[in-house]
Amino acid sequence: MALTSQPLQGKKRCKKIFWAVFPHACFILSLVIYAFLGALMFSHIEGNRKVNSSEAYRNFLQGLWSISKNLSDNMTENEEVFKEKIYNLLGTFEQEWFVDPKKIWNFFGSLFFCCTVFTTVGYGNTYPITRAGKYLCMLYALFGIPLMFLVLTDMGDILATVLSKCYNEFRKLQSKILDSKLCSVFTCKKESETKSRRSLLMKSKVVINEPLSIVEVLKSQSAFKRKPNQYRNAEIFEMLIAREKENTKLSRTKSIERWSSCPELERGKTMTSVIENFDKIGKELEKLDVPILLMILVIFVYISCAAAILPKWETNLDFQEAFYFCFITLTTIGFGDTQLQHPRFFLFLSLYIIIGMEIVFIAFKLGQDRLIAFYKKVISFCGDKKIAPKKIYPK
Repeated sequence: MALTSQPLQGKKRCKKIFWAVFPHACFILSLVIYAFLGALMFSHIEGNRKVNSSEAYRNFLQGLWSISKNLSDNMTENEEVFKEKIYNLLGTFEQEWFVDPKKIWNFFGSLFFCCTVFTTVGYGNTYPITRAGKYLCMLYALFGIPLMFLVLTDMGDILATVLSKCYNEFRKLQSKILDSKLCSVFTCKKESETKSRRSLLMKSKVVINEPLSIVEVLKSQSAFKRKPNQYRNAEIFEMLIAREKENTKLSRTKSIERWSSCPELERGKTMTSVIENFDKIGKELEKLDVPILLMILVIFVYISCAAAILPKWETNLDFQEAFYFCFITLTTIGFGDTQLQHPRFFLFLSLYIIIGMEIVFIAFKLGQDRLIAFYKKVISFCGDKKIAPKKIYPK
């Protein structure tokens, strides 16, 4: 029986783990599928577009030719004129005139563009040109941004629980170390006396093996009548608690037997637990109470790790530029002033981007809570502050 019960317990644990992980895996998998579908659509629409030499392109070439033709050898005389003309000419420049669409809008380029859309980063170096691509981009962002926020909230709950547990364990360890140092001989003696009193009370408690009635319990105790009234009341209260515990244990064992005997009900129970997991999304993030300085330190270390790795394949970036680029990405600002030469490699860090955006999101949430608490204190202080009454002097 013991050998057969162990594999059953293992299967039940595997089922519990599967149904606990299933909602989170669904969100991430749906986001990955959504990104791949968007990459296929944009690569088909924007990659196959025809590049036609427009009138603006011809005017740009004519203007560039006239500037280079009329420019004299002496640059010091015509430097200001040259700057003004070239500045006005570059204002009409369009990137798609000199770029092959199939090279930019391949699968990985389109996937990178889709990631910048639903993460709301939007660097601006890649954007749709065709009218169908622009309409598809609006529709894609309409459904992709809420999905990304859902993944951020869900994964943020997991990170919030991990951070809060780590911080609480650290605080417990710190308090234990302080208590061990501050523990004196007097407090130790006091604890030993309280433990001895508790052991005596536990020995004097009435033991009930069966859920009897209170009258039968009182009749069965021979030394009950000899004791004072206050001890009788205490023992009656203890007997009532013991009886209530026995009844709850019996009801729990019956419910467990019923669930294990009927697999259909067990399935319903697992499904209800899965639905409860969906309902709990965003609850753990509200309970997080970690110092804001600790979160800033975590963000700094997290961005520094990526800033040390990114210049390995992006040779035009050093540590400071990479740090700036990662910060702009994780905060979803995305100026577009720093462009990647190999965005395909940056896609492999998509998990890093998602987790980093969650950490920044948690930090923003903590900062928001601290600001609200600060404003509440200021308002309560201003409201409770009484104005001193003016003194009236007799004339």
